Amino acid sequence: MRMQHFDSDGVEIAYIDEGEGPPVLLLHGFASNTATNWIDSHWVRTLTQAGRRVIAFDHRGHGQSEKLYAPEVYGAPIMAEDARRLLDHLRIDRVEIVGYSMGARVAAFFVFKYPQRARSVVFGGLGINMVRGMVGTGPLAKALEAPRLEDVTNDTARSFRAFAEQTKSDLKALAACLRGPREKITKEQLGAIRVPVLVAVGSGRCDRRLRGRACGPHPRGTISGHKRARSHEGGRRRAIQTGRARFFNPASLSEKRLMVDSKPPPCYRGVE
Repeated sequence: MRMQHFDSDGVEIAYIDEGEGPPVLLLHGFASNTATNWIDSHWVRTLTQAGRRVIAFDHRGHGQSEKLYAPEVYGAPIMAEDARRLLDHLRIDRVEIVGYSMGARVAAFFVFKYPQRARSVVFGGLGINMVRGMVGTGPLAKALEAPRLEDVTNDTARSFRAFAEQTKSDLKALAACLRGPREKITKEQLGAIRVPVLVAVGSGRCDRRLRGRACGPHPRGTISGHKRARSHEGGRRRAIQTGRARFFNPASLSEKRLMVDSKPPPCYRGVE
């Protein structure tokens, strides 16, 4: 799938624009990219076959987008502006948004600032870490800057480094991203969201050492009128379950319908 490029206030951003129909914007996680998060996992194919127009881009410092090495040019609010500029570039007024891990934080800041441009939003793979945040990103940045993977002794940091190498990422750019501004998200901000929200958190997929920390529990009571979902084992694909109902049709995210593939990247939830 061919990536296109546009200028986001002086930064070259790579993106895809596939299919026809109501648009959905996909925001990938840290150290990942459009191909790994959305194409290889069949999200793009599933959504386009369901009659959706799919827009996704590589965050600055990731994938085929421009690599930057100054920490101050990163941060979720800045990446949210990349998303807004891409929609402006494509002349799209409103979208449904799916953000995974770091992408969920980017989606949140987008909705905070541009609620009129979001039909609905899915916060995936982050859970309570949306408001609790992650500590210890310094060691993760150092792991990315280490000469070799073998030099990284901390298991969590080593898994980040291994995944970054797997996605052929620019390690120094990712380290700069981790060292960048880390604006907090408050319960009050989330509680003020008025567009439809689906919070999707996994179960049974995390490394045991990370379960309960990186994946985190669900942010109960934080978002007014939200839906929550957990992924369930079984088959190549898993259904997202909300309450007592299962939803399998990815064609209407605003109606809380979603299908996910069972091949997410390694458990790097909660970064950024």
